[in-house]
Amino acid sequence: MDTVLRDVQLIDGTGAPSYRADLALSDGRIARIAREGTPRPSGRRTLDAHGLAAAPGFVDMHAHSDLALLRDPEHLAKVAQGVTLEVLGQDGLSYAPVNDRTLSDIRTQIAGWNGVGAPSDFNWRTVGEYLNFLDRGIAVNAAYLVPQGTLRMLVTGWDNRPPTPAELTTMRELLAQGLGEGAVGMSSGLTYPPGMYADDTELAELCRVVAHYGGYYCPHHRSYGAGALRAYREMLALARESGCALHLAHATLNFPENRGRAPELLELLDRALAAGVDVTLDSYPYTPGSTTLAALLPSWAAEGGPQALLARLRDPGTAERIRHALEVSGADGCHGVPVDWDTVEVSGVRAPALSGWVGRTVGAMARERGRRPWECVRHLLIEDRLATAVLQHVGHEENVRMIMRHRTHTGGSDGILEGAKPHPRAYGTFPHYLGRYVRELGVLSLEECVAHLTSRPAARLRLPDRGVIREGWRADLVLFDPATVAAGATFQDPKRLPTGIPYVLIDGRFVMEDGRRTSVLAGRSVRRTPVR
Repeated sequence: MDTVLRDVQLIDGTGAPSYRADLALSDGRIARIAREGTPRPSGRRTLDAHGLAAAPGFVDMHAHSDLALLRDPEHLAKVAQGVTLEVLGQDGLSYAPVNDRTLSDIRTQIAGWNGVGAPSDFNWRTVGEYLNFLDRGIAVNAAYLVPQGTLRMLVTGWDNRPPTPAELTTMRELLAQGLGEGAVGMSSGLTYPPGMYADDTELAELCRVVAHYGGYYCPHHRSYGAGALRAYREMLALARESGCALHLAHATLNFPENRGRAPELLELLDRALAAGVDVTLDSYPYTPGSTTLAALLPSWAAEGGPQALLARLRDPGTAERIRHALEVSGADGCHGVPVDWDTVEVSGVRAPALSGWVGRTVGAMARERGRRPWECVRHLLIEDRLATAVLQHVGHEENVRMIMRHRTHTGGSDGILEGAKPHPRAYGTFPHYLGRYVRELGVLSLEECVAHLTSRPAARLRLPDRGVIREGWRADLVLFDPATVAAGATFQDPKRLPTGIPYVLIDGRFVMEDGRRTSVLAGRSVRRTPVR
């Protein structure tokens, strides 16, 4: 054998009780599982793992590492958590498929998520070319969702209108091409332009293509606030109509309107499951959300693209209309809820001159400067060219705990890695589940939680040999100490690495060893398994 992991507490990912065993690895796979009391395997390297649990590598079902994986070989934000696979292309906005025109717009629109990057960094245009770029070697494995907003931008631009029949055909063809090149499904950002301009008829046509290829649809749906339950019902109905598998992105219920309403959401899910809908969800174990400041604006303000939005912000009359939508009527970008600026904290800026805003709420900064909050926001958006990232402190702990118990739940960080003070979920989601919600609170058992983070997402992704520790399956593994594992990241210090995760392996190769990052780049693209 290449490597033997001696005397681990083996948590196989199925939810079954753990047991003591030796794990023998060979040629990147699990060659033998030797239970306690059976003959012990030998290998060229033996690691005494007494006191550590061995689990399948964690799967981040909602990641925003689309550029970070390419420009940061260490990628400690995820590797140190035990993540061995991330799902990219989220929220309907990413970098493939694109042309030169749409790439420029995309780079501007989601700079707050991923940074900007130099034009020379983007040496692809199709989904397949992007996946080939990942195959040069990255820190962790990565799957990709075709982003529906990016498709719409490519075909119809930034117009808020239905596509023509010819345009819809083109979108279907581009989607089919991306799925054929290995994407695992399609995502939407239905509070982000231009994807939010699609109606249910358009979405259903696209979902039928996804269903044909055996993929799944992953929507950031139309509201997590005032219309949240209506938006969940809309997505479940879309799945029933199209026959497409559905995975609800960062499924939560936020804002005061939804305190204590998780049982209503879970009842909707259970009824859909009983009716035969193939539905799963992911969530992160924190209450605040995170996005870009520009995302909170009303959708009509973004029509025409980033430059048109900036022009509207510069015009006093139009800017006042935007303010009214945000503060009085409730913008669709802010989930139909009038914004409370004391809940909106700046987490990152692109312009160095604005760095003093980071870590402060808009409300606090406005009071300190003797200005109206909207004046501060307008200044930020214009000077930072829409790249400002924010946290929104609008969640409810009781909803978070109840949703994570659901039988279809999986883990997703929704981790935005940009900014000086990002959401701690980017560096802490998976150890926070294990330390806080398993060991400290007992919301989930250890074995159950590992299943949420491993076999369940692998099943949604239709991966035939990942997500479970089983002989012959890939040796993507994390070794952690159940007694000490914890997220180091906090809201005050969000980039601190976790504790209690000394070893991470991908294809049997150590990418974390003795708590330190190795130079190994074992990650590659993970492409959709063809329907048989």
